[in-house]
Amino acid sequence: RAAAKSKDMSETVIQVLTLAKAAGYVLDSIASAEAGRDLLASGVIAAEQMDSIPLGLRLLTAASKAEGCAPDRGDDLVASSSSAAQRACTLIHRNAIDQAVNDDNWKLAVKLLQLMTERSLTPATSVMRKVVSVCTKMEKSRKATALLLDWVTRAEEGKAEKPPLPIFNNVVNTCEICGEEDLTLVVLEALKKVHETEGNIVTTNIALKRLAKQGNLIAVEGLIIGMLQAGVEPNVVSYTTAIGGCVKAEDSAMAYEWMKRMRSRNVLPNYHTYNTALAACLDGKFESTARASTIATEMIGDVGREIAEGLKGTVEYNSVVPDKYTKVLARSLMKQLRENWRADDINIQVAKSTLRVSLLQLVDFEKTDAASEAKRRKEETCVADGDEECVDDVISRVVSMTKEHRRMEV
Repeated sequence: RAAAKSKDMSETVIQVLTLAKAAGYVLDSIASAEAGRDLLASGVIAAEQMDSIPLGLRLLTAASKAEGCAPDRGDDLVASSSSAAQRACTLIHRNAIDQAVNDDNWKLAVKLLQLMTERSLTPATSVMRKVVSVCTKMEKSRKATALLLDWVTRAEEGKAEKPPLPIFNNVVNTCEICGEEDLTLVVLEALKKVHETEGNIVTTNIALKRLAKQGNLIAVEGLIIGMLQAGVEPNVVSYTTAIGGCVKAEDSAMAYEWMKRMRSRNVLPNYHTYNTALAACLDGKFESTARASTIATEMIGDVGREIAEGLKGTVEYNSVVPDKYTKVLARSLMKQLRENWRADDINIQVAKSTLRVSLLQLVDFEKTDAASEAKRRKEETCVADGDEECVDDVISRVVSMTKEHRRMEV
């Protein structure tokens, strides 16, 4: 024990453990006696000082197998034998969890967190956050939810700090990705209970996405109205998600209505918004084709202003410059227009000289000088300004949503 207190004597402790094993003592049973538990505790302390995580965990596993420690467990007694042992055990588990998280090994991370609880060790908030986060990253919605709810219980018992709001957001989003709607509601209820709030803009946008996927336009509208009443201003993601619900419901009129509403709140559409609104018009109806032409005209106008005035904000979040998906949508809408004039909904010459013009501009946009200028400015924005949001946070929140809208359209 004295040797374990000194970093210079760590190897001596390991040698003593080796000699004890050579003398016939079995590591899996020596924790039955207090002297054996002291020896193992010293070994764990030495292992932590030597940064030998596997050895420290092996000694604790040996202690857990010892008989005669009831009603306690041998590893629990070893970990609580002294403040130094408790600290060493906590650090070993924390470092082991860090390694598991870095390797995306969610099962190991969860197991280590469980062992910390069983050994009466208190995981820090950062440790619990990492374990929940790796589960959400690997899309293990049920395990992430279980861990979060257990965290909430521990917080209510005063054994941990309450989970931060971003953790709730991550778990809710994972539940949505995995199609676990019931779990989503459970997590949202826990959020209300813990933070006494419906959540922030991120949480609300996730809830909006769930309703939009169902095509529940009434609920979508109600949620956005609730946001405004609560003093939470919907952002471009909120409105684009609402328009995504119109794609599912095949309601192009409501999609365009949302575009007018967002402008009235001084929220400008981006190219994801325009793409989603155009997708909502692919229902075969002439009225929708005409509406798509209007939307395309507005998009071309916004592109001209962006090029003339410069991009204000990030590319993914603020730019209106058409992408490849815009071209695909415009082509589909031109085919729809062709079917409309074949059905005598509109004269072919009138269609080509009016509605088709803006759609054709979107199809041919990449061939224009404006497209080259937009591409050059986009590269300057992302590289020269070092704007990490161009490839990080905004992409994760907006592009993932756009992919969902693409599935809706197809």
